[in-house]
Amino acid sequence: MTDLTNRVNEVWSFLHTIPEVGFEEFKTSAYLAEALGKAGYVVKTGIGGTGVIGMLDSGYPGPTVALRADMDALAHTIDKQECAIHSCGHDAHAAMVLTVAEAIARKGINKGKLKIFFQPAEEKLFGALRTIEDGVIDDVDILLGIHLRPIQEAKLDQATPALYHGASYIMEAEIQGEACHGARPHLGINAIDGAAAVVNAINAIHVNPVIPSTVKVTKLQAGGAALNAIPDKAHMAFDLRAQNNVIMKELQDKVSRAIEGGAATVGASADIKLVGGCPAAEYNDEIIALAKEAIAAVLGEQGLLEPITTPGGEDFHFFVKHKPSLKTGYIGLGADLTPGLHSPAMAFDQRALLNGVNILIYMMNQLVGIAAE
Repeated sequence: MTDLTNRVNEVWSFLHTIPEVGFEEFKTSAYLAEALGKAGYVVKTGIGGTGVIGMLDSGYPGPTVALRADMDALAHTIDKQECAIHSCGHDAHAAMVLTVAEAIARKGINKGKLKIFFQPAEEKLFGALRTIEDGVIDDVDILLGIHLRPIQEAKLDQATPALYHGASYIMEAEIQGEACHGARPHLGINAIDGAAAVVNAINAIHVNPVIPSTVKVTKLQAGGAALNAIPDKAHMAFDLRAQNNVIMKELQDKVSRAIEGGAATVGASADIKLVGGCPAAEYNDEIIALAKEAIAAVLGEQGLLEPITTPGGEDFHFFVKHKPSLKTGYIGLGADLTPGLHSPAMAFDQRALLNGVNILIYMMNQLVGIAAE
């Protein structure tokens, strides 16, 4: 345990000093790739831009199990200077996964294959999509992830076997009216009137209240320098949140109808686009059960929390959306993390790192069998 503790802290300490934002993780990926290669993995770089994968093959039949860690930092402005800071714990995730990878490689695995996967640009919420395009999950049967949690959700020596992120998407619309002179409004179609009707229609949307969800108008721009002219265009944006993908799809459909209907009430039309976002969590029951077993074995029953629901988004969930047969699991790790994720002052108790390492090693032993020394 001393060796694992020293190693995971060593890796975290180094990664913490070289924070890099999404798709610019050049030093980070080089360090991780070199370490995987030294451990005996077959390494590929440039996955989805700056991602890294390492493959360990037992030579025997069995599942291909992937262990994924994000590795990008966030951009912050401190004293009017922009800088990158690991304020979401991705350095911790990468440190735990690398330490697990090295520990397993020293002994080998008994069946199947182990794929170690360091993903770029999670904070941009489409880093996962880039790696999917490069085939990162084509051969994967089981995919695991892990994330530090704020102290309000999980304390040190606690962990949840399933962290349920919500779905979040952005939609945009351009309301198309007809410009005219302010003295002759009957000759045109005021795009602002159309946008106002859309706002009212959006606020009238209802879905199942048992499932947390929201939709808000977050942007409305119309008109120009001429204050006596009726504008022909209004640009709108909408933030959609839902705790599961079924409600999110319902929200998207109802928002589209609200935009079209609202614009039509004044004779305007609407061009609607879904411009970005990520799906909600969908985990495999078998993997959740294994995660419960691992947490209880490492932290004791007192450290095993119920599944946690969080409104935050995570692009990890694109993997199962693109490959529904994929069995996924995602652990939320308590670390006495304060004051919160994405705060430039974020700090956590480093003793949590060994907890995460041991939980993941336990799960990997059950899935691919770690060979005896």
